[in-house]
Amino acid sequence: MKYRPLMILGSGSDVGKSIVVAGLCRIFRQEGLRVAPFKAQNMAVNSFITPEGGEMGRAQVTQAQAAGLAPHVDMNPILLKPSSDVGSQVIVHGQVYGNFSAQEYYRHKPRLVRKVMESFRRLSRDYELIILEGAGSAVELNLKKNDLVNFSMAKKSGAAVILVADIDRGGVFAATIGSFLLLTPAERRLLEGFIINKFRGDAALFQEGEKIIESRTRRPVLGVLPYAPDLVIPEEDSVALGRKRTMSSWPAADSLKVGVVRLPHLSNYTDFDPLEQEPGVSLRYLDHSHELAGADLLILPGTKNTISDLLYLKETGLFQQIQTYVRGGGHLVGICGGYQLLGQEIQDPLGVEGPPRTEAGLGLLPVITTMAGAKTTTQVQARMPGAVGLILDAYEIHMGETTPRGEGQPAFEIISRNGRPVRVEDGWVSPDRRTWGTYLHGLFDCDDFRRGFLGRLTQTRVQAGPAAPALSFRDFQEAQLDRLADLLRQHLDLARIRAMIQP
Repeated sequence: MKYRPLMILGSGSDVGKSIVVAGLCRIFRQEGLRVAPFKAQNMAVNSFITPEGGEMGRAQVTQAQAAGLAPHVDMNPILLKPSSDVGSQVIVHGQVYGNFSAQEYYRHKPRLVRKVMESFRRLSRDYELIILEGAGSAVELNLKKNDLVNFSMAKKSGAAVILVADIDRGGVFAATIGSFLLLTPAERRLLEGFIINKFRGDAALFQEGEKIIESRTRRPVLGVLPYAPDLVIPEEDSVALGRKRTMSSWPAADSLKVGVVRLPHLSNYTDFDPLEQEPGVSLRYLDHSHELAGADLLILPGTKNTISDLLYLKETGLFQQIQTYVRGGGHLVGICGGYQLLGQEIQDPLGVEGPPRTEAGLGLLPVITTMAGAKTTTQVQARMPGAVGLILDAYEIHMGETTPRGEGQPAFEIISRNGRPVRVEDGWVSPDRRTWGTYLHGLFDCDDFRRGFLGRLTQTRVQAGPAAPALSFRDFQEAQLDRLADLLRQHLDLARIRAMIQP
């Protein structure tokens, strides 16, 4: 049976659209429907590589997992990856389309609309129900004429629309009633109701508020979802990064202390979600105001603009702090752009990341990076030299090539790319093995690798006590999605939602 598409729009950014879509995907999958997520255009700092080698936003990857599907770029046909305050790299159907300012991007809208609808039609043929997600606020009046992802997409798909508002940030009546009053008559006809998200305390106290919203809009409040800070669902937005834990000093407990350098253009911070959940690990995001000396492990993460973030390190003094940390015996890992920062030099002769130039790197690994060539986007299998039997599933997303020029050894050997056998060396390890870098994302998702690496740092099994169970990160993710579905079942009027998607 084919159902009417369901679309989750928002009164603003970071109100919970992605999580609501993931929860509904899990619910309808559990009820036996073939359901798929869809977001026409996504702007994200975290992305993923599909089995076919296409790049897409992490939120739709999580939603696909909730629906029991392998991620596919049709679920997110356009991905915008901010590379500066005014420009983004544009990914279409998983591949680089170009680097544009907003004005330049809008000129491509007619072609991009066709690409979006090609993806939506393919998904609609293959699945019974499509749950669409909007972006930001659904009523940005100055952006409506170029809208690809909110009510424009709802009209093209004929979707039933639910608007999510975040009560925790305040102004929920302006967010709901105000949004409704800004809609055109055609948009109001598509809007079926509201979801109030992130309510703290007794929801019965908001019953009068529900009546006010319903009387002013003549649309039902379909549920009030509680604030659930212990629910761990992967996030992709730079706004969400602001909620990641920072610190003024390391905790006194005997946990393994892991610090991630908060670079201005930090990307793919979902790499570190498994470390945050590992028993016995305390992970914090650090900037130039924090001391590095107390960290057992320091990580330089991926970045969308390596040279710009290298200059940030130099301007803030973090450059020297990181060098001092390593020379004092600290352990340092660089992933993707972080690996490039660890080298002797970063060359950008073609101006891939701005004006053509060469910048001296941290000099902690004997490697040189040249920003040139096509973007590498692959799913890989890899193994560590000397590690018998351990095969890692990971993925690559990077510009540039990095060449070793001194002592050390490769960090990994890639044995498969997008399902094809290869033998390619990746990354580099310093002779004392305290510093290493790699282009591989998702390493810490591998339970055996993560526990082995952390165990070598502490010379003992990393646990929060003898009774702490070993973490299976995949099982943890599945359990969180089931918890999310249970939460939505408890607090949403699913009977009404099922009624609105009937053919």
